[in-house]
Amino acid sequence: MTENSGLGAIRSMDYVIVLCDDLDRMKRFYIDTFDFRIEEETEHWIAFRVGTLFLGLRSRGRPYDGPNIAETSAGMQLSFRVPPADVDLAYQSLRAKNIDVIEAPTNQDWPHRTLFFSDPEKNILEIFADIHPNDMASEPSGLHLLAGLK
Repeated sequence: MTENSGLGAIRSMDYVIVLCDDLDRMKRFYIDTFDFRIEEETEHWIAFRVGTLFLGLRSRGRPYDGPNIAETSAGMQLSFRVPPADVDLAYQSLRAKNIDVIEAPTNQDWPHRTLFFSDPEKNILEIFADIHPNDMASEPSGLHLLAGLK
């Protein structure tokens, strides 16, 4: 096997599946929160198109799925990229929908502005934007935006 065949042939990710204990509740959350459009739906499966990726919700129940994650522990983190101004708009939308936010919009020590919350089954959801390196501090200057610098 060469590095360009078998597992070495992987060039992209096509879909992510979130295992669900309550598929209907998770479906409502992802539709109501993100306004995602259902691309495919069966009794045990729902798929949303998110950019070039499918986000699937599937009922937990196959022998290899294992037990659900305890209420106090996240199973995974999903990150969704938006333009910089939309992190704060997303925060306002979440607050208007009474969704508990884990961490309000924050400029991180790497070039991201982030917002964290969770879905009904405790998976961590992140809304993030790439930001200018000058805005990486906890007290962003934003001066480069006013000056038109890139």
